[in-house]
Amino acid sequence: MNDLDFSFEDSPWEAFLRTKRAGDTVSAANLLTMLEEESEQAVEDALQALEDGGLNLDVSDLPKAPGSGAAALRLRQEAQLVEKGLPLEELEPNDPLRLYLEEVAQLSPSGNEQALAAKCAAADERAMETLTNLGLHRVLEIAKDHVGLGVLLLDLIQEGSLGLWQAIQGYREGNYAACRDYWIRFYMAKAVFLQARANGVGQKLREALEDYRAVDERLLSELGRNPTLEEIAEAMHISPEEASVVKKMLDDARLLAQAKKQPEPEEEKEAEEQAVEDTAYFRMRQRILELMSVLDETDAKLISLRFGLEGGMPLSPEETGKRLDLTPDEVVAREANALSKLRSER
Repeated sequence: MNDLDFSFEDSPWEAFLRTKRAGDTVSAANLLTMLEEESEQAVEDALQALEDGGLNLDVSDLPKAPGSGAAALRLRQEAQLVEKGLPLEELEPNDPLRLYLEEVAQLSPSGNEQALAAKCAAADERAMETLTNLGLHRVLEIAKDHVGLGVLLLDLIQEGSLGLWQAIQGYREGNYAACRDYWIRFYMAKAVFLQARANGVGQKLREALEDYRAVDERLLSELGRNPTLEEIAEAMHISPEEASVVKKMLDDARLLAQAKKQPEPEEEKEAEEQAVEDTAYFRMRQRILELMSVLDETDAKLISLRFGLEGGMPLSPEETGKRLDLTPDEVVAREANALSKLRSER
């Protein structure tokens, strides 16, 4: 092990995903809140972890903000069209969505996809083409389920088509239809998730969590009992459905916190082994401190705060910046330079 191969405590999103198993469903609202102050690289890492772990990303709990402008108007129009069954006559003759729908309508909607998938696994290119054409009908059906979540229908179809191709290329055995639907939904959900992040939904959800806690405590004091979900929703001026989403996020956060506090059985039984680990940890910390002696005082403090080297929780760039009177961008830049300097000292 080289001198810099030490690990730090998991970030909230990493700890959250570690509690999940293949096939489990992850709340997009929960994950988005945890990643709200993280870097774009962390967001990419989180989505990759979902993909690698075979997890489902549920975007149904993300708020449906009406928005404004041409894009919002188009989103509302598409939602109305889907409710009517996507009648082509209500779209302009040269509308890209209409042209695409007309093209897909000409493709055969039926075929033995399981048999074709088996041929694709043997690198049969003609079978791949046929299976792709068949799958485009399914892409359209799944895209309809995601309309109204901030991404235009044609963009959803494009992302779903990438997921379809991932399914075809990666299929080896088993239920092809389940594999196909998973990848189509995952790619669409990822697009919705990233759009929600770009729209600042994570910050809004974080504020909703804080408001929910405050209202819950105030009503408890005023009523002398636990308030109902409807009472909290009314006080927050949101719907009971929206309040339910926020409550679930709070409940999940509490469960995660409890899980992190519970010691592993082996830790309770093997005190002697733990003492050895503590000694190794002490030596590792000493080595880290020696390495950090090459940094100036500000950068050394910055690294300690960012990675929790002083015994506390790792801080975000924004929290670290407040401690050191730096902007988040300055924190990120100085951190990168400091780590580069540390690596050169190994």
